[in-house]
Amino acid sequence: MTESTTFHFTLGPVQGFVAQARRTRDFWAGSFLLSWLAGAAMQAVIQQGGKINFPSPDDDYLKWLIGKGTGKPPRQGCIPNRFKAIQAEVPKGFKPVLVEEAVRTAWWALAESIWERDLKCHVNKSAEVECTRAIWERQCEQFWEIAWALGDDNALLDRRKNWRTQLPPEEAGVKCSMMAGWQELSGATSPTDSQLNDFWKPLRETFTTDFDSDEALCAIAFIKRRFVTGFADLRVEMPNNWTLYGWKVNGQMPSTADLAAAHWIAQLKDADPNTLKQLRTATEDLLGESDGGLSQLDCVGKTGLDSLICLHSSALFAHVLDNQKICADRSKVNTVKAVIKALGQKQPPSPFYAILLMDGDSLGQLLQSDKTAPPKISNALNQFTAAVPEIVHKHNGFLIYAGGDDVLALFPMEDALKGAAAIRVEYLAAFQKAFNKSGCSTISAAITFAHVKTPLTRLLHNSHHLLDEIAKNATGRDALAVRVEKGSGETLQWAQPWECALLPNSDTTLVIEDIADQFNKSAAPTGSEDFAFSNKFFYKIREQFAFINPSEGQTDSVFNEDQAVSLLAVDYLASGVNDGRRDKLKIADAEALIKPLLEQCRPMTRHNNNGAVTFKTSNRLKPDGALLVRFLAQKGVEK
Repeated sequence: MTESTTFHFTLGPVQGFVAQARRTRDFWAGSFLLSWLAGAAMQAVIQQGGKINFPSPDDDYLKWLIGKGTGKPPRQGCIPNRFKAIQAEVPKGFKPVLVEEAVRTAWWALAESIWERDLKCHVNKSAEVECTRAIWERQCEQFWEIAWALGDDNALLDRRKNWRTQLPPEEAGVKCSMMAGWQELSGATSPTDSQLNDFWKPLRETFTTDFDSDEALCAIAFIKRRFVTGFADLRVEMPNNWTLYGWKVNGQMPSTADLAAAHWIAQLKDADPNTLKQLRTATEDLLGESDGGLSQLDCVGKTGLDSLICLHSSALFAHVLDNQKICADRSKVNTVKAVIKALGQKQPPSPFYAILLMDGDSLGQLLQSDKTAPPKISNALNQFTAAVPEIVHKHNGFLIYAGGDDVLALFPMEDALKGAAAIRVEYLAAFQKAFNKSGCSTISAAITFAHVKTPLTRLLHNSHHLLDEIAKNATGRDALAVRVEKGSGETLQWAQPWECALLPNSDTTLVIEDIADQFNKSAAPTGSEDFAFSNKFFYKIREQFAFINPSEGQTDSVFNEDQAVSLLAVDYLASGVNDGRRDKLKIADAEALIKPLLEQCRPMTRHNNNGAVTFKTSNRLKPDGALLVRFLAQKGVEK
């Protein structure tokens, strides 16, 4: 081996660990632990004299790993699962296997600390102790897939990963409620086996906030749920004579219901204090104490009111209150409903929140085209990831992960679009500073507006598809794709390049948001704060677009753009928007609203030919842009 070579390393399965989740906390725990393990791998390289140039690790994060961290401890994952030590200066005795051993040692020590603290005493009282221990060891030992390679060829790792040497173990019995395909820990043979309830009932009663009444988890999922409690005490003696540390981690985080109701709750700050106290008491009587996740959302946290911060937000939604399995005591339900009614709110909270997924575009090409790029990219990404947490917080969101050029965050639906745009601004600025020119790298985004009842695992899977296949491949990168998933299964999907999606002369306000706001204002009778949104116009939009679009096999429309605008403007005025208005909208007013709407309903694709960017406009109108306007204006609530 030469004095200088490149070490490649990857750790997975990423989606199998992060994406399989039933709670927002599961998302966060997966990404946090994945970063911690990747950090252990990086430190193992450094301990052997290696220097990791791309991606450049966060020095503060690595200090926490070796027990020398100061200030506020890390709460989010910030290290990508795949990294390279570019031109690592390593001694002749460099041992790649020590890096793999570091990850496995760290994981096993974490697993055993949880076993000793949470399960050993409980399982010893069970007749199935040997069965449960066997499941625990099998799953913990065989979950991670690790691959590494030495050499300067960047394709080495991909070729190595094609030699699949590890297959998942066979899993019998009842499967995990969170992670599909993995056996839960009791060893029960069927869901009706009394062994299942005998094992999990005491755990649910002991750890009341960590397990739902219907949950039975595998070892991996159990670790994700329970690692926070003892992480601060973790000390792991690692191969090559160094020590890996944990630290105190705040396990509070907003639920999907918290995110959906955040702004509705925040605007209660001026309500009668006694009524707010009654609301908190009534929701706790019905559903138990909240874990305080609302405190992590800026719009609620800054109210400073415990009655709002500690509110059990799930009790604000009709689908929860009407579910007799969740809310069996109907008298308590009626008490909650009565207090909510006493608050005098005109509308209930929207049941929708947003998942934001972002990823840099074509960094691999930038690396290959410029030999001086790696340190510049690392500097840009470090600046970017350091800024993301505050941007997400200011937009009332909760950051799950920010590492390298990847971001995963959750938002109230009202803040997601502006939050994504603000993150993009920071990304572009970081690369502008690092390369002293614009356009070196761009970033694409996928936003999923989801009903709180929709399973999280499915949503994240769909979000990755939305980002990779729609925003990047179909729209041409440097793009935003949006999907709405309703509880009924109905969906809509819209995408545009960022340049086409943003208002002229604005880098944070989207045209689609501005249109929704304008339609709302136009539908409001003068002097009235209460109005009926013009649904009639949007219900007919598919029919109208089918009339305007070219016939099958044709390229030219019957109507030109101006004629299409006028036609839809007349239809909009006929939809009832002037009912009850003293100052009737004129045709020119309607055309001013319709023109930008049609532009957002006509898909555009971005094309980059050796740095020359062009945009191609579709000759067909798609109704999803208009339906997204209606969704945003109504916050997903049909009126």
